[in-house]
Amino acid sequence: MPFLQKNALRCLIAAGAMSCAAASLAQGPALDLRPVTDDMLANPPAENWLMWRRTWDAYGFSPLDQINTNNVGTLQEAYRVPLEPGSNTPTPLVHDGVLFLLNGNDTLMAMDAASGKLLWQYSHPTAEGAPPSSKFGPALHGHKIIMPTNDMRMVALDIRSGEVIWNTAIADSRIGRRGHTLRATPIIANGKIIQGVNATMVPEGGFIVALDLETGQEAWRFYTIPRPGEFGDNSWNGLELSARSGGSVWMPPTYDADLDLVYFGTAPTYDTAPLLNPSGAPGTTSDALYTNSTLALRVSTGELAWHYQHVSNDQWDLDWVYERQLMDVPFNGETRKAVVTAGKMALFDVLDAASGQYLYSMDLGLQNLIASIDPETGIKTMKPNARPSIESTQLVCPFAAGGRNWQVSSINPESGILFLPITQMCMNGGPVGGDSILSTGAALIPAPVPGGEGEFGRLQAVDIRSKELLWDFREMAPPTSAIVATAGGVIFSGTLDHQFKALDQRNGDVLWKTNLGDIPASFPITYMADGKQYVAVAIGQPTIHAGTFMGAVMAMTGGPAGPMGQLQNQGAALVVYALPD
Repeated sequence: MPFLQKNALRCLIAAGAMSCAAASLAQGPALDLRPVTDDMLANPPAENWLMWRRTWDAYGFSPLDQINTNNVGTLQEAYRVPLEPGSNTPTPLVHDGVLFLLNGNDTLMAMDAASGKLLWQYSHPTAEGAPPSSKFGPALHGHKIIMPTNDMRMVALDIRSGEVIWNTAIADSRIGRRGHTLRATPIIANGKIIQGVNATMVPEGGFIVALDLETGQEAWRFYTIPRPGEFGDNSWNGLELSARSGGSVWMPPTYDADLDLVYFGTAPTYDTAPLLNPSGAPGTTSDALYTNSTLALRVSTGELAWHYQHVSNDQWDLDWVYERQLMDVPFNGETRKAVVTAGKMALFDVLDAASGQYLYSMDLGLQNLIASIDPETGIKTMKPNARPSIESTQLVCPFAAGGRNWQVSSINPESGILFLPITQMCMNGGPVGGDSILSTGAALIPAPVPGGEGEFGRLQAVDIRSKELLWDFREMAPPTSAIVATAGGVIFSGTLDHQFKALDQRNGDVLWKTNLGDIPASFPITYMADGKQYVAVAIGQPTIHAGTFMGAVMAMTGGPAGPMGQLQNQGAALVVYALPD
């Protein structure tokens, strides 16, 4: 049936509200796609990219090797698909030769992964007043693709046609207009869709919610700021719940199927002023749980199995919200399954995956805030510049946008080497009482790293197990994309200056590079379609971080006349590369 359901309206009653949506098939009958099974998610077919970082352990690694160190230098553009302008950080997903991309403005596209031809498209009718939200992408299971929306809903579509299966509200859209957003892609584990919720300055903070995969009904909800009477309630310096904010969950989690635990990271709060000076009340601290923490939740119930706070009472917006990767590490003569994570300071904490026990840390040398780390507990003793001064400006490293940020690392499971994109930048942290994103008013003015002027970008190879820094590659432009490592011995990385590079995993040598025509602010992937390996990256939908880094680099390299000021943005697009025929 040609043009099946083209521009047809689908309406359904969901969560007590009427929701109508336009879905269309570009050609022919519904697509013939296999259902995505739990086994596929646990052991993805080599040619597919079925979730945010491809595997539950968040390695961002592909076993494909058709593109390798010998031939990557011949890569060329295979096709380019225009995308909508706006802020977005999409991860393409690929299943059975179909590429799914969550475009801006709540539009989900299904394309032929070998050509970019549109197969179907769904446009969600976003509630009036809901602000646009940068998102990492959808999730796949069975014949469903799960899509978070700007108006705080989760929509399940049929991957074969784009037809709506169910539509569930996560929060009141009026709350969404005050700051709740669904930036992180959901993870699907043990029959549940688990979604973190971003809440910058929303009273009572962020939360994590689980929905039933089949019905979309809420199964459980975990609040990242403790409620009255709960553990951690006394860690907010005596503040009432309504006066607490933060604990955002804007990065996707990791899942351990053996332990049936899902691991999330949380952000700090911008409302730092009420926490700056301890009240001194008996039994009260200003640690601000569960900000800057790792949370291990039981998938079946949402119960907190364990938590670990990496830094308490963060006064400089130095998040620990980023990826949690699972790996076996040696510790005291035995092998332990560990959760490995680094915050903006590019300081790795390694925790036991089952218990949360602190094992060890590894500092990549970007921070100047921590004086010492207790070898038994991991508790960090902070230097005086960890607190804003009332009177003077202090050099604080890294910059508040992070030595590392959402541009996540990749681990090659064959070598155990982790590859992390880094921005080398400090800041002059001004005295309290000024104009700032932080309620103390402490200024956050970018400054070069002493001795590292002109090299803002760095890609670092790290052996977490041996605690060794291996090679690094340094350049002027900061990284603006995630890392993808492959079995072909190649790493792909994008930077603020529109460059997309392939580096040799062995030594960091640049094997290939190209100008994308715009900022690659997204999560690149690699996949196989019709027997050919492709590398895909979305460009031209940069986040606030890219804009912040652009302004900072231009200010430190000659203003608009500097090298970053000469770039010409060609517009948002999905750009796909392959070897020549």
